Amino acid sequence: MAKKILIVGAGFSGAVIAQQLSEQGYEIDLIDERSHIGGNCYTERDAETDVMVHKYGPHIFNTDNKEVWDYIQKYCEMIPYVNRVKAKSNDKIYSLPINLHTINQFYDKAFTPEEAREFIKTIGDRSIVQPKNFEEQALKFIGKDLYKAFFYSYTKKQWGCEPSELPASILKRLPIRFNYDDNYYANPYQGIPRDGYTAIFDKLLEHENINVQLNTKYDASYSTNEYDHVFYSGPIDAFFEYKFGRLSYRTVYFEKGVAEGDYQGNAVINYTDDSVPFTRVHEHKHFTPWESHKKTTYFTEYSKETEPDDVPYYPKRLPKDLNVLEKYQNEAEKLKKYTFVGRLATYRYMDMHHVINEALDVARAFIQSTKINA
Repeated sequence: MAKKILIVGAGFSGAVIAQQLSEQGYEIDLIDERSHIGGNCYTERDAETDVMVHKYGPHIFNTDNKEVWDYIQKYCEMIPYVNRVKAKSNDKIYSLPINLHTINQFYDKAFTPEEAREFIKTIGDRSIVQPKNFEEQALKFIGKDLYKAFFYSYTKKQWGCEPSELPASILKRLPIRFNYDDNYYANPYQGIPRDGYTAIFDKLLEHENINVQLNTKYDASYSTNEYDHVFYSGPIDAFFEYKFGRLSYRTVYFEKGVAEGDYQGNAVINYTDDSVPFTRVHEHKHFTPWESHKKTTYFTEYSKETEPDDVPYYPKRLPKDLNVLEKYQNEAEKLKKYTFVGRLATYRYMDMHHVINEALDVARAFIQSTKINA
């Protein structure tokens, strides 16, 4: 039975695997190159306002997986929360995702649900049978005007390329609704942890069998001789020292502001016009409506291409990236002592609940295989 385990990365992938294995008697060394646990889900109190801040951008936990929902609630008190995103387009504020209120406001109508459904059919580009990219997907379902107002420029700012270069699957995350439901997510379980996400990681990693080492970078010089297995959740191209080239990511950076009272009246407002250089503004006191604060802090978010010293956020997964990824995956399959997990190591877009579910599955499979081979 494998007993000594190295886990690279203290985000949800690493923390969940560490928690699962530690309770089965495995000895875990968990390392992370940052100065904190929690990965991009890290939260902390802002010193000036005392607002709980999501340091790497907003994280609203949502899932349709009851097992994952029950699992995360073992480590926090999850407060129900509905994310109601707004969009500023041509100096007007609309609700997202596109819903009946958005349609009626945009076209100055008073459609019923069925009238709106029939109207959208008339403006969608029905000549597009099988959308081959993001732009065609949008034009097929919502037509040129709504696409230009809410998605075209915003998507260019967010991804740094023409929407026609992106896969159609990205837009499937942004539904259109023919009612007044302005909940950004459709999953049945939605919430934000009362004490922030960092507190979850503190509890996940409190087992005596887990040794956490921060400010510790994993690279080719890191010796793994003493370990029976390694779970790696960092960038897969970095693991192989970029031998086939770098995979492309988008990253984001923030400009912080502080104000008295309420700055924008909502947690997230997207700025969809190309005349505005940033993508959105998030005001974090609105993520904790159960708290009261005299001051507020907000963050203006910009998107850019990831450079070597940046934190990678969103895998672009363009055709050239997928070709390079295949080469790295072939190399990874040859390494029997290593398991690659999570968003960066598998080069997929994954929400928190996807990461947790994968980590639980990976940990269980590993525990079972080591019992069989013992």
